[in-house]
Amino acid sequence: MCGKERIVASDRKTVEVSRVYKSFGGTTVVKDISFEVRAGEIFGLVGPNGAGKTTTIRMLMDIIKADSGEVKILSEVLHESTKNRIGYLPEERGLYRKITISETLDYLSALKGFDRGLARERGRELLQRLGMLQHQRKKIDELSKGMGQIIQFLVTVIHDPDLVILDEPFASLDPVNVKLIKELIFELKGRGKTIILSTHMMNEVEELCDRILMIDRGQAVLYGNLAEIKSRYRNNSVLFEGEGNWNGIEGVVGSKDHGKYTELFLDGHTTPQEVLAALMRKGVRIDRFEVSTPSLNEIFIQVVEGER
Repeated sequence: MCGKERIVASDRKTVEVSRVYKSFGGTTVVKDISFEVRAGEIFGLVGPNGAGKTTTIRMLMDIIKADSGEVKILSEVLHESTKNRIGYLPEERGLYRKITISETLDYLSALKGFDRGLARERGRELLQRLGMLQHQRKKIDELSKGMGQIIQFLVTVIHDPDLVILDEPFASLDPVNVKLIKELIFELKGRGKTIILSTHMMNEVEELCDRILMIDRGQAVLYGNLAEIKSRYRNNSVLFEGEGNWNGIEGVVGSKDHGKYTELFLDGHTTPQEVLAALMRKGVRIDRFEVSTPSLNEIFIQVVEGER
């Protein structure tokens, strides 16, 4: 599946979190967080390191208990049978070091109640897809850090879970393996699976996620559809690259030089289409012209600085 293709998510809720709090030693690390994750979407749980993302995920997985609030997974409070429908890649990786890749996949899929024959078939398919089938008899402690991370991801999805929770999944991966993991994530989405991606890497969120919850210092600061959020924080400006005199165009109230291109700031009554038409009338050569959209990292800085 092409990474750019978007599959429409369902309105059915896979995860529901309502007014959750968590403190450790008198310090509140998650404060009044509420969100929902819909079936078939890629949902980003984003924010800087130490924001409370991993604590939130551990409450979803019932590894730690919320002090107050409610968490529902697949329409109910999490219990053991529901856990078999979840694939969880924790931030702290851990595999049995003295057994082979094949043995690892067999053993951990069996713990999830997955059919052994199906697990072996799926394991071979995934290993072949990632170019690792020839390594299936290697022990885990013989693998590089990046290869170990790939196996950890395969363990997370081998039992065909309905909900996949990934905490910093791209750590220690080279660009080739990052691309492969992204393709697998999009394929999971295309099959109707729900993915929660927790990361501080905003560029990965922009590429992958449909909706996000942004956390800072344990509190939600931004929540909703990613495209709508970017539109909401968009400057009334355009990015222009080319040659010629653009000065004097009506409605352009300022500019900023970015090296190869210039950002033109428009007044509240001027549209990008009007500026483009004016540039063409002036005979300016246009190599690039697009509406300026802030990056998620820029939005985060703007929101957090406003909160503080």
